[in-house]
Amino acid sequence: MTAPVSVPHHVAIVMDGNGRWATRRFLPRVAGHKQGVNALRRCVHACAERGIQVLTVFAFSSENWNRPADEVSGLLELLVLALSREVPQLRADGVQLHFIGERRGLSARLIAGLEQAEGATAGNSRMVLNVCFNYGGRWDIAQAAQALVARGEPVTEANLDRAMALAHVPDPDLVIRTGGEQRISNFLLWQSAYSELFFSDKLWPEFDEAALAEALTAYASRERRFGQTSAQVVREPLAPLQSQIA
Repeated sequence: MTAPVSVPHHVAIVMDGNGRWATRRFLPRVAGHKQGVNALRRCVHACAERGIQVLTVFAFSSENWNRPADEVSGLLELLVLALSREVPQLRADGVQLHFIGERRGLSARLIAGLEQAEGATAGNSRMVLNVCFNYGGRWDIAQAAQALVARGEPVTEANLDRAMALAHVPDPDLVIRTGGEQRISNFLLWQSAYSELFFSDKLWPEFDEAALAEALTAYASRERRFGQTSAQVVREPLAPLQSQIA
C-alpha cells in the first residue's frame, strides 16, 4: 500500500467505540475494550512502519471514572494485563512508552506497573507511544499552571507549553477520532490548537491499516498555514523528533 506523500510526525487518536462494538455483538462492554487493545497493537505497528514518530492515544479520561463500576474495574484489570503482555514486544520494536495523566488516586500496584513499563522502554527511539490514562485536557492546562505558580514563574504561553504533560514531544499534526462522533472530548486541548482533525465512522476495534491510510491520505491533502496565507506557507521539513524530545 502506497504511503501518503506527507506523513505526520505526531498522530493522536481518540479510540472511541469499544463499548458499542461489544454491545452490537451482545457481548459485555469489556470485551470491546479487549478488542481495542488488539486494534492498538495493529495501529502502533502500522504507524511505526509508515515512519510516524509519535503516537498518542486516549485510553481512559478523567471523566471515565463515572462509567459503571464493573466496566471501570474491567478496564483497570485490562491495563495491568496489557502491561505484562505488550511491553516486551514494544521494547523489542523500539517503542518508547509514556503514560500521561494524573496518577494520584491510582493503586500502588498500577502506578508501579506504569513506571516499570516506562523504564523498560526508556532507551528506545524508533517511535514514542503516549498512552493518556486518567487524563483530561483541562487537567493538563491546570496542572501546568499550578507548576509554574509553585516555581514562581510567570504564566506565559511559552512557559505553559514547557510545563504540559506532553512537553517531551511536538504537538500533534493529526488528531483522529473513531466511532463516528465529531468532538475532541477534552483531549489535548492545548496541544491540538493547530492540529488537523479527521473523524472516522469505524468503531475503534475495526480501525485497521486501511482506515489509518484513509486518515493519512486526507491529512496529506491539506494545507497547514498556522494563521498565514497560502502564499506565505513555506514547506520545509521539520527537525527530527529526537532533537525535540526533552
